[in-house]
Amino acid sequence: MTLLRFGVESVAFWAPTLPGWPIARAAFRGEGDPVEPPAKRPAPEILAPAERRRAPDSVTLALEVAAAAVRESGRDAATLPSIFTSAHGDLAVNDYMCTTLASQATLISPTRFHNSVHNASAGYWTIATSCMAASTALTAYGASFAAGLLEAATQCVADDRPVLLVAYDVQAVGALATVTHSEGLLAAALVLAPVASTGAPPERVFEATLASGASTRTPLRSSAARALAGNAMADALPFFEALALGLRQSLDLPLSHSLALRLRP
Repeated sequence: MTLLRFGVESVAFWAPTLPGWPIARAAFRGEGDPVEPPAKRPAPEILAPAERRRAPDSVTLALEVAAAAVRESGRDAATLPSIFTSAHGDLAVNDYMCTTLASQATLISPTRFHNSVHNASAGYWTIATSCMAASTALTAYGASFAAGLLEAATQCVADDRPVLLVAYDVQAVGALATVTHSEGLLAAALVLAPVASTGAPPERVFEATLASGASTRTPLRSSAARALAGNAMADALPFFEALALGLRQSLDLPLSHSLALRLRP
């Protein structure tokens, strides 16, 4: 039974070795090489210079891909509902918070404190774009991209309107790195739209269902994608490889040990 049907109007991607969807798409196809030396982090123009310097990696990542996806879609950022999904939020900021609270609690930085909440990136985005539409921040650990895509597709179909999905995670550092794992920086974004109103090509129109049973992760096809597999948002990589390759076959994105989001083109 078809659960949801939606179109992907635009795609954005950023990693230090693949800074932008055109570069990433070519690398996933085996038609280009990752960038060397890797970029340190994005510098989203949507933020004022002072804010850009103060913003943590999680925020600059999220806003870089969000702005790129909206720009490609031709939609108005101020009117788009948004879903921001991250397995861990900003691990570096939260490691700082825990370390400072355990040693000199009175020295907590107010700026870093407000960057520690899970919806910090969503807040920066809605302020920067003057967006008054609904915004959701969620996490589902290793299934955060699949959960975010399910939420975005559900809102898109239920409300019959385009939705922005932003997915990102950063490097684990400090004591937190001993209990959770995430390497480097990785972010991606999509603008989804109802099929009746989208300008998405046929290969970017999907039907989504929930599939029960033992759920396994789809093997990555390219060395460029496998190089990013240590990041906590790596569950997004099979979907973006499929977009790059124009694959016309079903794809399962695990939501749990016994449930997956099954996408059919």
